[in-house]
Amino acid sequence: MFLEPTMNKNVILLCLALIFGVFFEVNSQSRSVAPRSSARKPHQRLRHPIPKPSPPLVTDASDDNNGEIISVNTNLVTIPVRILDRKNRFIGGLAKENFKVFEDSVEQEIGYFTNEEQPFTVALVLDMSYSTTFKIDEIQGAAIAFIGQLRSQDQVMVISFDEEVHTLCEPTSNRKRILDAIMSTRVATGTSLYEAVDLTMNDRLRPIEGRKAIVLFTDGVDTTSRMSHDLENLRDASELDALIYPIRYDTFSDVQSMKNKVVNLPRPIPNSIPPVTTQNTFPVSIVGTTGDKGTTPDEYARAGEYLDQLAFRTGGRIYVADTFGNLNAAFAKIASELREFYSLGYYPKNEGKPGKIRRIKVRVDKENVVVRARDSYVVAKNKKSRTN
Repeated sequence: MFLEPTMNKNVILLCLALIFGVFFEVNSQSRSVAPRSSARKPHQRLRHPIPKPSPPLVTDASDDNNGEIISVNTNLVTIPVRILDRKNRFIGGLAKENFKVFEDSVEQEIGYFTNEEQPFTVALVLDMSYSTTFKIDEIQGAAIAFIGQLRSQDQVMVISFDEEVHTLCEPTSNRKRILDAIMSTRVATGTSLYEAVDLTMNDRLRPIEGRKAIVLFTDGVDTTSRMSHDLENLRDASELDALIYPIRYDTFSDVQSMKNKVVNLPRPIPNSIPPVTTQNTFPVSIVGTTGDKGTTPDEYARAGEYLDQLAFRTGGRIYVADTFGNLNAAFAKIASELREFYSLGYYPKNEGKPGKIRRIKVRVDKENVVVRARDSYVVAKNKKSRTN
């Protein structure tokens, strides 16, 4: 059957309308999903990663540093000073006008002064080698008690070391973060003491301005440092504007006991095969005497002198802890002493040659007092940057 021309024309127009309607609907839908199709694919994100921002040292309002941590001016010489009476009691309440500072007998203008109420930045450095005489929970407990005795505004960083050096917590006043760092410490092999002291002084504390100290818990014996040594540490300590408080524990007897641990071996009979028997036995050391680094009396004597010098060159003090009670007492005394310091700073009138020793004398206009401060420093050399 054939359609009339008019009807035929209407049918053609209707078909065209339907075709164009479908076309515009599809085109409209394709435009509506275009933004999703332009999203980056996984491989594109890997090829062009968006760098993550470095985590800040402080993440909550309670950690506000109040501008305490800034870049240090290397020309400024700062001196921690304690003023005691004849009964060894701290004298507080002094002002800048009460002090005079002399360098190589030349009086200096005091350009920086803080009293005993100003906060400290403390680096808590813990030896986690197997040679420690204390159990891990005792070390952690004493360290936590020490943190509890600091003031709320004092900032703490936590560093531990075995064969490697571990920065567990950057400077912060957030007590939870500090406690978590202390509880994360683990005992392991090796003792890279010199590298830990080097990193703490030069990488962590040197860029920080203000009152600062290192509390170093160790027996003083190094066995695995490769990039640093004791003499280099002592030179750097002479340049450092921070106190160092070593807490030394003696592991010599324990190490010797371990070294000389014996097993029973059958005594050989001349010209015969030794019988397998437990009779007629003699002791034989299971640890060789060659290559036993960190076990000799000379090394322990050197360790003691090294820790003494770290304290002496920075104006700190060494404490000995042979029991858990003494360990807690040492931490408590250090926490108390850190609240009893003034800090004086000056820009030397005469520019010093790097490596030259400068003599310091601090005086106070009070009678019958004892002034405790470092008596010299070494003009700092330019430190090369570290990458570890």
